[in-house]
Amino acid sequence: MFYKIRTKFLGLLSECVYRLSLLAHRTKIPQVSSSDRLIVDGLKKEGAYVTSLTELGLLSTPNLLQAAKKSLEIMAAASTEPSVQVEPQICTVTNLLEFSQWGLEDRLLQIAENHIGLPVKFQGVHLRRDFPSIEQCGIQRWHWDIEDRRVVKIIVYLNDVDEKTGPFEYIYKSLTSRWSWQGWKINHIAKRPAMFGIADEELTPIIPTSAWKKCSGPAGTVIFVDAANVLHHGTLRSEERSALFFVYTAASPKRPAECTQYSDQTYPNLDRLVADSVPKPAYADL
Repeated sequence: MFYKIRTKFLGLLSECVYRLSLLAHRTKIPQVSSSDRLIVDGLKKEGAYVTSLTELGLLSTPNLLQAAKKSLEIMAAASTEPSVQVEPQICTVTNLLEFSQWGLEDRLLQIAENHIGLPVKFQGVHLRRDFPSIEQCGIQRWHWDIEDRRVVKIIVYLNDVDEKTGPFEYIYKSLTSRWSWQGWKINHIAKRPAMFGIADEELTPIIPTSAWKKCSGPAGTVIFVDAANVLHHGTLRSEERSALFFVYTAASPKRPAECTQYSDQTYPNLDRLVADSVPKPAYADL
C-alpha cells in the first residue's frame, strides 16, 4: 500500500514539474517559418503531418539519400530473408554523419521544440527494412510509443509505399483522447498484461476504418508524427518497405531508458553487420 501511494505521489509530482517547465519555456520557443508552422499545427491538431523531402528542401538531403542507399545494400547483403517475416531488419545509423547531420538540421530541431514545448534532444535514427507479413504482430498492432510525453518521429520513405508495401497508418489523436469513451476503451484494451498493442478487429468496433489514415506516397515522402499521442501501427504488406525513423524527445525524457535503443547496441550498426557477415577462418574457435 505504501509503495503504491509513494509511486502515485511521485508521478503527480513529476507531472507538476513537467507542466511548470512547459510554462517556463513557452517564451523561449524559437519561431518557425509559415511552411514549418503548418507541420507544427498538424502535429498539435491531428498528431501527424505528411510532406516530402522535396518540399522540406534541406541541403543535407542528397547526402542522406546516398548514404541510405549504400546502407541498405549492406543490410541486404548481411541478411537472409524468409519469404514471410514479421520482425523488421533494423540498423542503428545515428553514428554516421550523413544521417545525424540531417537529423540535427536546425529546422527539424525547431519544429520538434515547437511541438514538444521544451528543449529537445535528437535521440537518433534507425534504418529499417520491413518484410512481407501475413499476421498482425508486434509493431503491426496499434500502439503508442512510450519514450516521453511527446515524441516527434520523422519517417522517411525510401521506396514507393502503397497497399502492397504497407503504409504507416494512424488515427487522429482527438478521436482517442483519454477523456473520450473511445480513448478510455482503447486504453483499457492496451493495458492488458503480456499483450502488446491492439489488433484491427479489436479497434474496428471503437474507431471505424473510415477514420484510419493511411500514409501512402512515393519515395521521399516524409511523415511527422507525435508517436506518443497518436495511435498508430505498420500495416500488413506483400512487398518489402524501407524507411528511416528519426526520433526527438524532450532533453530530459520521461523514460530515458527507452531512448537508448537509438544509440546503443540494441540493434546492430553497419560496422557490426559487416563484421558479422564476414566468414570466420576454420581455426577461429580453436
